[in-house]
Amino acid sequence: MTTTRLTVGQALVRFLAAQRTERDGVRHRLFAGCFGIFGHGNVAGLGLALAEHEIAGAPGLRYLPARNEQAMVHAAVGYARTRHRLSTWACTSSIGPGATNMVTGAALATINRLPVLLLPGDVFATRVAGPVLQELEDPRGYDVSVNDCFRPVSRFFDRVYRPEQLPSALLGAVRVLTDPAETGAVTLALPQDVQAEAYDWPVELFAERTWHVPRPVPEPAALARAVAVLRAARRPLLVAGGGVLHSEATEALRDFAEASGIPVAVTQAGKGALPSDHPLAVGAVGATGADAANELAADADVVLGVGTRYTDFTTASRTVFADPGVRFVNLNVAAFDAVKLSAVPVRADARAGLTALTEALAGWSAPAGHRERARRLAADWDATVRATYARRHEPLPAQAEVLGVLDEVVGARDVLVCAAGSLPGELHRLWRVRDPLGYHVEYGYSCMGYEIAGGLGVKLAAPDREVFVLVGDGSYLMMAQELVTAVAEGIKLIVVLVQNHGYASIGALSESVGGQRFGTRYRFRDGESGRLDGPVLPVDLAANAASLGAEVFRVRGVDELRVALGRARECRRTTVVHVETDPLLPGPPGGAWWDVPVAEMSTLDGADAARAAYERGRREQRHYLQP
Repeated sequence: MTTTRLTVGQALVRFLAAQRTERDGVRHRLFAGCFGIFGHGNVAGLGLALAEHEIAGAPGLRYLPARNEQAMVHAAVGYARTRHRLSTWACTSSIGPGATNMVTGAALATINRLPVLLLPGDVFATRVAGPVLQELEDPRGYDVSVNDCFRPVSRFFDRVYRPEQLPSALLGAVRVLTDPAETGAVTLALPQDVQAEAYDWPVELFAERTWHVPRPVPEPAALARAVAVLRAARRPLLVAGGGVLHSEATEALRDFAEASGIPVAVTQAGKGALPSDHPLAVGAVGATGADAANELAADADVVLGVGTRYTDFTTASRTVFADPGVRFVNLNVAAFDAVKLSAVPVRADARAGLTALTEALAGWSAPAGHRERARRLAADWDATVRATYARRHEPLPAQAEVLGVLDEVVGARDVLVCAAGSLPGELHRLWRVRDPLGYHVEYGYSCMGYEIAGGLGVKLAAPDREVFVLVGDGSYLMMAQELVTAVAEGIKLIVVLVQNHGYASIGALSESVGGQRFGTRYRFRDGESGRLDGPVLPVDLAANAASLGAEVFRVRGVDELRVALGRARECRRTTVVHVETDPLLPGPPGGAWWDVPVAEMSTLDGADAARAAYERGRREQRHYLQP
C-alpha cells in the first residue's frame, strides 16, 4: 500500500479539496472553501494546513476569515441553499466559545436540511495537560467537552481521537452531507493535539472522489395510491416547499400544474417554486400566508404537499386545512416528512416524483370552476398587494411601503435575503418572485442575525447576481460583523437596514396576547416610573455600518429610498441603505391563526380578551387522522 505522511490537519484539507458531487451528469466541488477563526484549539493543526494550502497556491479550497463563528456557519448555509445543496463550505473554530458559537448555526442548518461541515477544535486527546484553557470539566466523564453540545443539532457527529479514525469519520461525514434526505450540519470534533499529529495515510484517501446525489423515483404501488386520491379530488391544492427548489424541480412543478390544473401555494422555503405571476400560482399559505391560498386551503378536499415538512406556520398550527374529510398526499424524499398529517406517502425526489405524477394523471384535471376560483382569488390578492405598496404614510413609511420600492428596484435575477422578525411574514404574503433563486428567507429557525452573513454566502454562490439583504434593526444588532468580511474580500452586498427602534414582530405578537408590547421597544428607562417607556435610544446604526467599512446612504421616505437603491446598485462595494419606518403600520393580514399560548390569568388590560380569542382558535385545530 502506497502511503504519504501528513498531519491530521494536512490530510483533512487535502481530502476536502478532492471531494465532488454529481447530479444529472453535472459535477460540482462539494467544498468551495473553509471559513475559519483561529484559536489555540485549531491554529497549529488545521490552521497551519490551510496556510500551507493557500501559500502553495493549491487549488480547490479557498480560505476566508470570518468575524463571528455563528455567522460563518450562516454564510455556509446561504451558499449551500443557493447551490441546491450540491456544494457547501467547511467552518473551523477553536475549542471553547469559538466552538459553542457555532451551535446556533448548526441548529439552523439541520432544521433547514442544508449541508455544512463544522470542524471545531477539541481538548487534548492525551489529557496530559488537562484541564486546559476553556475546557469543561464534567465529573461524569473525561470524554465530555463543550463540543457535545453539537450532538443534538448535528445529523452526524464524531470525535477523532486518533489519526486512524479520520478516514472513516470523513467518509461518514460526506455520506450524510450528500444525502438529500438526511443532510444537515455535520460535526467532526478534532482534539488539538491530534490535529498536529503526523501519520502515514493511504494515498487513495486523497484521490478525487465523486458522490452521486440520487433522484429516488416513486415506488409504483405508492404512486398508484396517490394517483387514486388525486383523481377523486374536486378542490385540490398543491403546497410547494423547499424541496422543490433543492431538487431543481421548478420546471417539473410548472409542467405538473399546467397539466393537472391544480393551484399551487407556497411555503416560506418554497416561495419561488412557481413564478408569482403564473396563472396557477395562488401565493403564500399558512400563518404568514395570503387570503387567496388560505381560502383555497380551507376548502381543499385533497392537498398535495411537495417537498414540505408542514411546519406550524404552513398549517396555521393545523387549522388552515379545514375541510372535515381533507386527504393529504405527501411527495417527499424523506420518509419522516412523507407520512406527516396521516398522508398517503410518496417517497421520492421532487422532480422525479412530479414527473411520474404528471404522466400517471394524464387526461385528468381539476374542475374548471375550481381553477377559475383560484385565478380570481389570486387576482384579488394581487390587487391588495399593489394597493399596499402604493400607500404613502407620513412622516415615516410603513414597512410594506419599503417592500413596494424594492419590488420596483430588485431585478428578476436579483436575490432578496431576509430572516427573522416581521419582515419575513410580510415578504411571504406580499413579495412577487420571478426567479427560483430570487427569494432567500431563512424561516426554518427564524434566526436573528442570519441576514448579512447568509447574504454573504449567497453572493459567494451567485457572484453574477445582485444580492439585496433586508434586515431589521433588531437583527442587525444581533450580528452585523460579516459586513467587514464582505468589505475585506470585495464582495458586494446591498443591505437595506430597516430602523423601527425595536422588535416589530414580537411587539405586535405581545400586543395580540395582552402583553402591551412590553420589552420590545428600544427606549430609555423612565426615571420616575422605572419603566422602559422613556425616549427613543440615540442609536445610530448607519454610523455603525460606516465604521465597518460599508458605503452608507441615509434616507427618509420612499422617494429617497428609491434614489438610494439606484445609487447602491451602481456602487462596486458593499452598501447599507438606512431607512426608518413606523412599526405600528402593519401590512394586510393573511387571515390565518398561529398557536401562541395566552395566559389564563392576568391583570393586564386586554389579556382576558386575548385568552378568549386563543381558546376560539384552539377549537379549530385538527389532528388530521383521516385513514
